This record gives sequence, structure tokens and C-alpha cells, in this order.
Amino acid sequence: MPELPEVEVVRAGLAPAVIGATITSVAVFDERALTRHPAGATDFAGRLEGADIVAASRRGKFLWLPLAGLSVALTAHLGMSGQMLLRAPDAPQERHERIRIGVAHPQHGDLAVVFADQRTFGSLAVDALVADGKDLIPTQVQHIARDPLDAAFDDAAFIAAVRRRSTAIKRILLDQTLVSGIGNIYADESLWAARIHPETHGRTLSAQAVRRLLGEVRQVLEKALAEGGTSFDAQYVNVNGQAGYFAHSLNAYGRTGQPCPRCGGEIRRDAFMNRSSHYCPKCQRRR
Repeated sequence: MPELPEVEVVRAGLAPAVIGATITSVAVFDERALTRHPAGATDFAGRLEGADIVAASRRGKFLWLPLAGLSVALTAHLGMSGQMLLRAPDAPQERHERIRIGVAHPQHGDLAVVFADQRTFGSLAVDALVADGKDLIPTQVQHIARDPLDAAFDDAAFIAAVRRRSTAIKRILLDQTLVSGIGNIYADESLWAARIHPETHGRTLSAQAVRRLLGEVRQVLEKALAEGGTSFDAQYVNVNGQAGYFAHSLNAYGRTGQPCPRCGGEIRRDAFMNRSSHYCPKCQRRR
């Protein structure tokens, strides 16, 4: 599933093309892409056509484009395989294309924003904006915590919350109500970098250890973001359809049986929450 770096790459690619643009047309080819918009395709299109986009925002794995003067936003969750692509307005339909939104930009001219989704777990919606501190966020995002790259992320509150929990630190990192944007790949990579076993209970970690882990999370996310995210196949791409290359920088995830780049121990893979954990038993010992 796309994680923070992959979604931020998409947001950053969309921003210059859509901010200041007017939505001129909406074509819904598959209403399964509107599961988060229960009013249906006609309502979805009617609320978007003619509206001006004023920003491009993200929290965790949600993207949203606020609309001028309407207190609502075009909200997107990419699910497991959703893509937001920029195309020429007359470009042929993409494979797995579900929705096409035409926009007119004062500098870039006419463009098409295409939502393609192979597995159909992603969705678009028009959602009301509500206050969250100084920010306005869609109601569908209210349960999602800030991510570690957010300037308003509260380090002290996060550290205290981790140290109150008697559950595995990896489970804590994946809890989107506590910290968002960290999925399976980046949790494994951050824990490897901090030399912490994924099953270590949060309450057994010192404040210094959690602070070190948080620093490693930020470094991993920033490096992945700089490299365009992690792509193992053609699903996770930027708005131009190009894959990221952070997969070449992975130290633990997906390297089962290979030597640890740090100590030479064999990377192990264990089942974890319907997923897998990748770690080095030699230098990430469970204490």
C-alpha cells in the first residue's frame, strides 16, 4: 500500500498543475471509485464542475484538493493501487482508469487528472472541511494523526504515548491514530536503523530510545521521499507514471535470507498482523 513518501510524491506532482485551476469536466467510468462518496456519480460531478482548486494537501495516505469558497475538498485515498496521473485532455483512457477530471489552468492550459486503480480499493469523494488546530482537513481524515514530517507533530506526546503501551513497537508505528504515514516498509526500515526488534514492547523503551527511533523514522521517510518512494511494480508511480527507486536503498524489508548490511547477520522474515516483519536478529535483539 502507498505510504507517506509515495503519497507526498503524488501531492507534490499535482500541486503546480491543479492549484489555481478550474474543474471543467468530470467523467466517472466506475462507481466503485466513489465508495467514500455515497451520494453517487451525479452528485460527485455536480459538486466539482466549475469549482476552483486552491491547494493540494496531504495527511498520512489521504490527499485532498480544497475548493474555493465551498468549505469542501476533493478527497482521495489511494488504497492499495490507486494512481493520480496528469494527462493531456485528449489522452487515451488509461488501463484501470476509473475517473477523469478535466481542469483548465491559467498557465498550463487544459489537463486531465486521471484516477486509475487496479484493485479498486481506492476512492475519491467530495468531503466537508473541518478545523484541526490551524488546519482545515476533510471529515474523513479526522481520525488520522499527524505524520513525523508535519511541522506540528508533537514529539513529546508521541514519546509518552509509546512508553505507555505494552504492545509491540511495530504495531505502535502502524497505528494511524497515533502517527500516520508509516506503513510496513518504512516501519521495518526505521526499526532496523534504530537497532530495535519489531516485537519490543513500547513500555520497555526509554524516552531516549523512542526519540532515536523517531529520528530514524524521519530520516527514512525523507530519503524515500527524495528517491520518489518505493516501487516494486508499476502500481506506485508519480503523476507522470514514473516509479520511485527507494527499493534499491532498503536494508531490511524484502531482504529475507540476505546478509544484514550492518553486521552480516541473516535478515529474517516473521509473520506480523497479516503482513511480514523483516529484521536482523543479530543486531536487533529483543530485550
